[in-house]
Amino acid sequence: MCGLLALVRDPALPVTEDMVEAVAGASHLMRHRGPDEPGTWSDDRVVLGFNRLSIIDIAHSHQPLRWGPPEEPDRYVLVFNGEIYNYVELRTQLRSEFGAVFATDGDGEAIVAAYHHWGTTALSRLRGMFAFALWDTKNQELFCARDPFGIKPLFMATGPGGTAVGSEKKCLLGLAVEVGINLAIEERALQHYTVLQYVPEPETLHRGIRRLESGCHAVIRPGQQPKVTRYFVPKFGAAAFTSGGAQARYDEITAVLEDSVAKHMRADVTVGAFLSGGIDSTAIAALAIRHNPRLITFTTGFEREGFSEVDVAVASAEAIGARHVAKVVSQAEFVAALPEIVWYLDEPVADPALVPLFFIAREARKHVKVVLSGEGADELFGGYTIYREPLSLKGFDYLPRPLRKSLGRASRPLPEGMRGKSLLHRGSLTLEERYYGNARSFSDEQLRAVLPGFDPSWTHTDITAAIYAESAGWDPVARMQHIDLFTWLRGDILVKADKMTMANSLELRVPFLDPEVFAVASRLPHDQKITRTTTKYALRRALEPIVPAHVLNRAKLGFPVPIRHWLRAGELMDWAYGMIDASQAGHLVDIAAVRAMLDAHRAGEGDHSRRLWTVLIFMLWHAIFVERSIVPTISEPQYPVQL
Repeated sequence: MCGLLALVRDPALPVTEDMVEAVAGASHLMRHRGPDEPGTWSDDRVVLGFNRLSIIDIAHSHQPLRWGPPEEPDRYVLVFNGEIYNYVELRTQLRSEFGAVFATDGDGEAIVAAYHHWGTTALSRLRGMFAFALWDTKNQELFCARDPFGIKPLFMATGPGGTAVGSEKKCLLGLAVEVGINLAIEERALQHYTVLQYVPEPETLHRGIRRLESGCHAVIRPGQQPKVTRYFVPKFGAAAFTSGGAQARYDEITAVLEDSVAKHMRADVTVGAFLSGGIDSTAIAALAIRHNPRLITFTTGFEREGFSEVDVAVASAEAIGARHVAKVVSQAEFVAALPEIVWYLDEPVADPALVPLFFIAREARKHVKVVLSGEGADELFGGYTIYREPLSLKGFDYLPRPLRKSLGRASRPLPEGMRGKSLLHRGSLTLEERYYGNARSFSDEQLRAVLPGFDPSWTHTDITAAIYAESAGWDPVARMQHIDLFTWLRGDILVKADKMTMANSLELRVPFLDPEVFAVASRLPHDQKITRTTTKYALRRALEPIVPAHVLNRAKLGFPVPIRHWLRAGELMDWAYGMIDASQAGHLVDIAAVRAMLDAHRAGEGDHSRRLWTVLIFMLWHAIFVERSIVPTISEPQYPVQL
């Protein structure tokens, strides 16, 4: 787990010592991703920068990493963020088939050798999380790729000075002059953020910086625009289970999870696990302790009754035999950490759960260097309650389309909160019209009141239309899962997981998001995912022998955050008023409208907490990255190199 930076210069512009120093300086902005070992490499066309968090083959596998076949030694130079969990098997296969020779015992050389011998098809052989940039000195091109689900990030920017790619956007901002990046705010991306609570890929809030999307690779040649290709298209229901009955299906889920966790435990440092009160993290921890009987688990909660998973997590840890560490966060700590957290994020993400994740990662890093977590189970196995909506709306499917639209029009004058209003409205819409992904903060009417530049032509369909087209003919639950893989999962869940753990130099691994696990989950019929009474039906059945009974059918909570209460009184409310009054983003956000919303929330006139939080986090982002009126104090705890 590391941070990479690469700059491919325009052919008319030479690589100078000043340029190498500029890349090294920009790379230093993400030293938290890899405090163990910095490094740079350059030739006359490219500069590579790297920060290493040593996890596998600690004494070797230094980066930038040189590798080549015997006839072309040192042909390739790699900078790589992530882990390849099947690297041992890949190295064995490459030796057997091609006589590949390796100078290290790590996973980086496996990537380069696989690319050399198999080309871009090597990506489908990698079981892991990755974003990498591989310079081919012979062909003079930079090959970049991200893992299928987008666990690891990669930002890209092209300008008159060349193309830069990096693990964090702040590093590209550090090279803005050298590359010639357009730093104007992209208002369409801002509107999408305000609705969705995150900036959807491939957009960012800076017009000149984009993201390489999950499951894509790019070829960058000096003087040319990056050529991006999608190599992974997830498909649900492509092939059904053919034999063995229900129990065989559950046994297959169990077996593939056991295998994934076993491979995710590969490390030369101590591996722990995050543990909330839910089934997903508990299952991962219960499987992990088989490989490390001294497993330490971690959870967090708040100093407010009803907003802590600590007690349930403690009981779960006790049931599986793990040592448990809990971190309780006060409102004052929460508020004080916000500027630092948003600086680490690079892009605003309005999910309050990332704050406790930051604190639990900081606590965990005192004990371990790697943690496992349960992200991805909901998207793969059908874990969100919203996935049950097609069952509740099924009756509308039998009505003629004009009648459904009439029912929708009839619902408009009904008072907000009136029983049946929402059902009539949502039943009048098609799935494509009503489902944005697993989050929506603002309606169009609310958005128009807050964003002076509101444009009704910028809608969620900018993001979802092409994704829905890929899933035509699938059942509604599978289509919703497909949308969430490309929106909520990679836009919110994985961003906060990567950024908040890397902020603390902690590697987070997600065994559910494994290609082999996906291959099994994708074949489940909808009635093995969602029923009228539960979610993740098949997964729960498969995990019955593994997880404690008290969490098997427990409702999903995650890490609940009391912002609704805290925005009505105390330090967070005071911080919110101060942020609104000091904001210089009035050309992008209606300051008076936001203050009125906070006044109404404080007075108990409705719950506006999620919408407020969305705008407040943008204001804080704007103050840090645009106004420069807030300069966060970046605390850098000193951890030992190896734990």
